[in-house]
Amino acid sequence: MADLFTGAALFVLTVTALGLFKVLRSDIAVERMMAVQLLGTGGAAAVLLLGAASRSAAMTDVALLLMLLAAVSCAAFTFGQSGLGADASEQAEDEA
Repeated sequence: MADLFTGAALFVLTVTALGLFKVLRSDIAVERMMAVQLLGTGGAAAVLLLGAASRSAAMTDVALLLMLLAAVSCAAFTFGQSGLGADASEQAEDEA
């Protein structure tokens, strides 16, 4: 059963790497952010599969941390793109 999980983790990592190669070639910032999301999701899936193969409970924590970092980076990117950052608040104070 461990071999099946390891093979599935290798498959997920291969597909994630192919997707990253395609997305990272773009010059658009949103597509680069999608690469971070893809890396977080694919990495977490691979770590969970490897944790199940090795019966290591700590791998679940690592996978959750990867997903958390990907979500926080996406939120920070969205916050920066929406104009609600520090520059926007300074502009609002200048206009008032």
